[in-house]
Order: sequence, then structure tokens, then C-alpha cells
Amino acid sequence: VQLQASGGGPVQAGGSLRLSCIASGCDFSRAVMGWFRQAPGKEREFVAAISWSGGGKYSADIVKGRFTISRTNANNTVYLQMSSLKPEDTAVYYCTAGEILDYRDYPLAGRYHYWGQGTEVTVSS
Repeated sequence: VQLQASGGGPVQAGGSLRLSCIASGCDFSRAVMGWFRQAPGKEREFVAAISWSGGGKYSADIVKGRFTISRTNANNTVYLQMSSLKPEDTAVYYCTAGEILDYRDYPLAGRYHYWGQGTEVTVSS
């Protein structure tokens, strides 16, 4: 089982990036998929998650209105479209997947079973 994240890089404040994460080795069409991030010296924090059908999307307050999560089950891929980026969005972004029944558990890292290696996003002012 592998989650491969990509799409990170340097960007100026106000810019946009789209992160992608391809899952392989297992059928993730029934799994909740999400994104977390970890900035230097800080704990990993929830960014966004999406239900297996794509009908339920949840995001942290700090990114609402700026980040959009989506998925394509046909190719086991989850995306994070990030816009209006701020320097405080600088972090390593991790994609994750898990079988989570209660949407209230989506922000909890411990509920996810699989994690990608992370892709780094650096936003300069």
C-alpha cells in the first residue's frame, strides 16, 4: 500500500498550487482520504478530508474558502487545490487514507491507516 503525494514547491503569497496523491496497492474507493500538514517546529494538523463518495468534504477553518479537496476514485487520486496561499501555509503536506465511519473523526490523525511521504510547500511573502 502506497500513497504518493506530489505537486508541492515554492510559490509566492497569493499564488496557487494543486497537490495530488495517488494511492496504490489497495482499493481506496471506499476510504476517506485527507490531507494534513506539518510546519517546522509544529504538530501535524488537519487540513481537509473527503468521504469515499466525494459527497462529504471537510476542511479546517484556517483553509476554508482557499483550499478545495476532491477525488477521482477511478484512479485512486485525491487532490488539494490551494489558492490565496499565505506564508503560514508553508509546511510539508501529507495525504492519508482510512476507513472512517464518523465524519467527526476526520480531523483526527490517529483514525487514518495509511500515510504518504509528504510534499513540501513553501510560500514566500
